[in-house]
Amino acid sequence: MSEREYQVTGMTCGHCELSVREEVEQLPGVTDIRVSASAGRLAITAPADLDDAGVIAAVEEAGYAAVRV
Repeated sequence: MSEREYQVTGMTCGHCELSVREEVEQLPGVTDIRVSASAGRLAITAPADLDDAGVIAAVEEAGYAAVRV
């Protein structure tokens, strides 16, 4: 397992956080998700072999943009 952090743009409220959380929690092996609209951050704990592209695609599915930091 590894912890990763992403900068997420476009989130403004708790509903935005929930949308991101709902998409990311569907990824296999993700065990912890922390989303902060005010900080524009997403932090997850996931298997080391989980592809960043999959996490970014999940965030995009929620309607936001993300990059790993």
